[in-house]
Amino acid sequence: MSWAWEYAFGAEEAAVTAPTAFLTEVERKAAELVRAAEAQYVHGRAHDGDDPKGGDITVPGGMFTYQIVVRAERVYVLQITHLGF
Repeated sequence: MSWAWEYAFGAEEAAVTAPTAFLTEVERKAAELVRAAEAQYVHGRAHDGDDPKGGDITVPGGMFTYQIVVRAERVYVLQITHLGF
């Protein structure tokens, strides 16, 4: 398995109604997080420490909350918030 990102919980349902331009920015930033995590945790499946703290990222039009789960080699987008700015 290799690193990837995916929506978790209700974020996938919220993405259905969000504007395409906003989702494009969320997906672009999530892909950047994947590349950074993959570089930092080369042997993700063998990781025996704690997962890093997640966070919030502001993108044009709103923000999203993410969590990195190293042993699963995943970046989860937990919540998206479209504010329309």
